[in-house]
Amino acid sequence: MRGIIGVPAAIRENQLAYILNHKFSKMPTIVVVGAGVSGITCAYELAKHNKDNVITVVAKHMPGDYDIEYASPWAGANVLPMATERDSRWERRTWPKLEYLAKEVPEAGIHFQKSRVLRREKDIVNGQCESPLSDGLFHPDPWYKTLLLDFRELSKTELPTGYHSGCEFTSVCINTMIYIPWLVGQCAKLGVVFKRATLKHISEAKKLSHTGKPADIIVNATGLLACRLGGVMDSKVHPARGQIVVVRNESGEPAEQGTGTMMVTTSGNDDGEDQLTYVMQRAVGGGTILGGTYQKDNWDANPDPNIALGIMKRTVEIMPELTGGKGIDGLDVIRHGVGLRPYRDGGVRIEKENVDGTWVVHNYGHAGWGYQGSYGCAEKVIELVDEIAGVKAKL
Repeated sequence: MRGIIGVPAAIRENQLAYILNHKFSKMPTIVVVGAGVSGITCAYELAKHNKDNVITVVAKHMPGDYDIEYASPWAGANVLPMATERDSRWERRTWPKLEYLAKEVPEAGIHFQKSRVLRREKDIVNGQCESPLSDGLFHPDPWYKTLLLDFRELSKTELPTGYHSGCEFTSVCINTMIYIPWLVGQCAKLGVVFKRATLKHISEAKKLSHTGKPADIIVNATGLLACRLGGVMDSKVHPARGQIVVVRNESGEPAEQGTGTMMVTTSGNDDGEDQLTYVMQRAVGGGTILGGTYQKDNWDANPDPNIALGIMKRTVEIMPELTGGKGIDGLDVIRHGVGLRPYRDGGVRIEKENVDGTWVVHNYGHAGWGYQGSYGCAEKVIELVDEIAGVKAKL
């Protein structure tokens, strides 16, 4: 690159950074690729953070679609901290946002719900609880005990047979059918524009702003498709297949102040390491989710009847009040579902990269904690966008 007239000598050593830091200082044009919970939350927070941000969300799949490549509609979804304390920033920073929405914004489709996390005796090894689901959730002394409401350890008399220990706290459950459209509405109110597009290469997003101008910054929130998208092609990204059963049954009358009925999650079961056991009731009449599976590198979009049977047996066993003692014959099934979590070896990728002359901020690889880390990750995306744009962070 030739020298730039009028640019100080010290700046010439990093001419690209100089150009970028002056180019976007007033009104950066941003294209967010991906309309799952991560992409839409990034668009929403970027629009709130700086009214001068001009934002377009482009995606192959949009809210209202059901496709095996599009994970967000299939999620439970709830808050059960998955990370170790070292990697807990994303969930720590998201919880206050979701707590606020549950308290103050009922139309967002989030409600409080008591949650029990149960650690099986056979999963305790050398004083630690080993589980295929999470590094942090089943820790005997979890970091989130100071974060979530009214955390307490269960007494021995409260534990089912075969369980070593457990804890209880107030969490939230999200009706994804309500929440994602609510997020879209909030974005639209702030001027964010949504466009359908199928990209073969991340750099194609540069030409997809609704303004007709080239994008200054691209936010890559493509989830599982990051393993196939040109310019990214992240071989560390894999599907982690989740199969669920949605039923009309509830485990009792909602508690006071809309806290809903009990959510239960266990550290393991006898049906295999890729089989999970959890129950959660979605807000605003969304049904009760029975789960599940965590099958890495499995792309199968079709529900497996045998897996569904195992899910129903396990969940009714741990929560017999779902059917009033009638067993699985008492379950009133709404539908069976399969979604592919965007798992990434080594964890989430949130960093900036220059691709073909345009800055890309990556935010993908959230596995099964996309909702409960969405605002924390969006906060980091804003920091990176501000670094690129040369704007002092407002966080």
